[in-house]
Amino acid sequence: MELLSILLQVAADLAPWAKFGAGIGAGLATVGAGIGIGQIGRGAVEAIARQPEAVGDIRSNMIVAAALIEGVAFFSVVVCLLIVFL
Repeated sequence: MELLSILLQVAADLAPWAKFGAGIGAGLATVGAGIGIGQIGRGAVEAIARQPEAVGDIRSNMIVAAALIEGVAFFSVVVCLLIVFL
């Protein structure tokens, strides 16, 4: 019983640090998604420059990959914001 009360007190004392970490995590997720989509765009432009006849396939693959990155980034930002506000 004594150990449980000590652990609960430590968890309550560290709550502001958890919220700070969640805010940092949301920011890093956003920056990471931006970098990833930039890399996808760069690769697509280079691929289209090398093979202009494959522009349709390259564009559709680029859009799917960017959508997947956006979905993961949105999920991580929502989780971090839930930690901050709950």
